Amino acid sequence: MAPKVTVLQLDTRFPRVPGDVACPATYRGALEILKVPNASVSQVVSNRPDLIDIAPFEEAMAQATGDVILTSCGFLSSWQSHLEARTSVPFISSSLTALKTLSRHYNPQELMILTFDANSLTDLHFGGFTDYRTSVVGLSPDLHLRQVISQDLPDLEQEQAEQELVELVQKAQRPSHKHILLECTNLPPYKPALTAQTGLGITDILTCTEAQCAGTVQPAFLQTKAMT
Repeated sequence: MAPKVTVLQLDTRFPRVPGDVACPATYRGALEILKVPNASVSQVVSNRPDLIDIAPFEEAMAQATGDVILTSCGFLSSWQSHLEARTSVPFISSSLTALKTLSRHYNPQELMILTFDANSLTDLHFGGFTDYRTSVVGLSPDLHLRQVISQDLPDLEQEQAEQELVELVQKAQRPSHKHILLECTNLPPYKPALTAQTGLGITDILTCTEAQCAGTVQPAFLQTKAMT
């Protein structure tokens, strides 16, 4: 039986398409969604993550029944140790936790970190890997996907979102780039298009999950390109 996944989801209603961390079709087994009351995007995507009211997330974790627990927003990375201590199963707050491994293979100039909001991603989110803040590329406020998420809109034009993301990454890519890290948990659905455009391997919340709990994620949503 495939592992069961619990996602601590922000209090949002925007569409969750296959490949998104909170979409059931992303996983081989069951998905438990625990929506955290009043945890809006604007409250969690903040340059002061230390001010996030973490109590509702603690309460949600106490209810979790999954074999692995994830969050739906990488901006909770600074709370990794705090929340991890409250469960006996693997817990992943953010793909930024992968920097512990990625930093052994890539320096900041070789890694592109694609995030929802570059202006809000601070040293607190990076922990001991603050040098990698120079690797960050943020979604422009006018991009369709960012507007859908930030405004919690009910409709998502996936083809438009994909095209805009590919164009953004195409402009940001440098000859020095060797790998991409997707901080935002809503970006994995567009991974095949980004790989096709850049030729680079990609790490995200799904590859982190599979590494922690094998057999969890549908193969179609995993990046298998080896590190170079």
